Amino acid sequence: MRQLNETGWMHNRCRMITAMFLTKNLFIDWRWGEDYFMSQLIDGDLASNNGGWQWSASTGTDAAPYFRIMNPVSQSLKFDPNGDYIRRWVPELAKLDSKSIHEPYAKGPRPGLNYPQPMVDLKQSRQRAIDVFKQHLQETN
Repeated sequence: MRQLNETGWMHNRCRMITAMFLTKNLFIDWRWGEDYFMSQLIDGDLASNNGGWQWSASTGTDAAPYFRIMNPVSQSLKFDPNGDYIRRWVPELAKLDSKSIHEPYAKGPRPGLNYPQPMVDLKQSRQRAIDVFKQHLQETN
């Protein structure tokens, strides 16, 4: 979000991770994220932005399967293994080693680290989203 707010741009993978986290892990209406991104993006395109948010939220036509939920930590480990992107945009984590920078609180509290604790448990919030989508599908069929 810092990159988006500072530059008006964010890589598409980060856009998808952000959209899925907001809509599936936090259960926030995709339209809030779509609206905010459209107000910040220098390359904002109504159809692309709107469609991307609907796809990520598993709503609309040709949506991602509801059980597809990108895990920010595993995505970070895979596409930014040394934590360079994190170091650039989250300087309060810059001194952490290349493994713990992706999940600074994985091994418990880190006294002196000026960075917030996770908002949600990724595994639990993922399962909650899957359960809610699955229940909705059963009720509508």
